[in-house]
Amino acid sequence: MTTDEKLKHFLDTCMEDARTRSSRMLDEYMSALEKNLEEHKADAKRRAEMQVRQETENIEREINKNLSIEQIDLKRMIGQKQEELKDKLFVELKDMLEHFMGTREYLLLLERQIEKAVTFAGKDEIIIYLDPVDEDKIRRLALHHGNADLRISEYSFNGGCRAVIPSRHILIDNSFQTRLEEARENFHFDLSLTEGGRTND
Repeated sequence: MTTDEKLKHFLDTCMEDARTRSSRMLDEYMSALEKNLEEHKADAKRRAEMQVRQETENIEREINKNLSIEQIDLKRMIGQKQEELKDKLFVELKDMLEHFMGTREYLLLLERQIEKAVTFAGKDEIIIYLDPVDEDKIRRLALHHGNADLRISEYSFNGGCRAVIPSRHILIDNSFQTRLEEARENFHFDLSLTEGGRTND
């Protein structure tokens, strides 16, 4: 083999080896790049999913917070409306009682209250107080209950009567004022409505 042929053969061998090594290096580099790309994509996906979860949780917290605020506002508005309606209701009830106080039925009610109080006192002294607006009724009531000490109260209690048994330190309060206060304190709107506006029984 001539020197030129040897040189050509050496050159061909070197070039083939260089191509093989460069091809292998390129394949390894491409594999490394693809691996890095997959890892980067997986990491980006994880971060995106985590961010979505965090944003979802933030949105849910914000929704719950706003919902709670709206519920509190709604309850306050309902409470205020109930108080307004209760005020109107008890103003109307007081007007009805004032009208009732001008009827014969009211006089009969006073007689029954006095009779019950006298019966309860038995032989003990009893003082029965009438509202100042009922001063015109005291004579008639005294005729029916001559053994009772009937007096006009210094203070108005909106009708009805109050009785005191001093020896037993007992107050019998049948005044409309106390009954109205008790009714107002114990009054609650029933909001458990079903369809059609009927309450649940």
